[in-house]
Amino acid sequence: MVGANSAVPRANDDTPLVYRAIQKDQEAFGELYDRHVVRVYRHIYYMVGNAAEAEDLTAQTFLRAWEAIPRYQVRGAPFVSWLLRIAHNLGVSHLRSKRESSQLHDGIVDEKMRIDPESSYMQTADEDLVREAILRLREEQRQVIILRFIEDLDYKEVAEIIGKSVAAIRVIQHRALNSLRKQMKLLDPAV
Repeated sequence: MVGANSAVPRANDDTPLVYRAIQKDQEAFGELYDRHVVRVYRHIYYMVGNAAEAEDLTAQTFLRAWEAIPRYQVRGAPFVSWLLRIAHNLGVSHLRSKRESSQLHDGIVDEKMRIDPESSYMQTADEDLVREAILRLREEQRQVIILRFIEDLDYKEVAEIIGKSVAAIRVIQHRALNSLRKQMKLLDPAV
């Protein structure tokens, strides 16, 4: 479905496609989908920790975006920020309805595992540790960490998605990183 190594374009060149999509141009919306599906999927996957659920929520995100695109207003912010806000809201709703801890890794075997199983296992174990520590953060802290370090968004983009000031995002990030360190030490004292 979605490759983690796919190139993720910066969203600043989406405006012409967005205007066409607002007019219900399916081809333009399809191009926007192609540009941002990996990023939306990755964002949701880090929220829910399950590939199948992330795929479903990604599809729902784009369906909701398609339904709401006529009301979208171009305001200078990247289009992907709007998509990630929709994805975030769907992910939060999903997690609230689930009310149980999600599985962190669904055991996908990739090419690295076949080439060097030992180092691949160590990398997977490290990723699982980080993922579990992230899932233990408060919701707002988890979102900031995912958006800043997984999605590689700047403070302004994160502030827009979460609906807080840039200064507040910096404070939340600082506290989240401190909490993340503590969580990782609790999960693995050798860290």
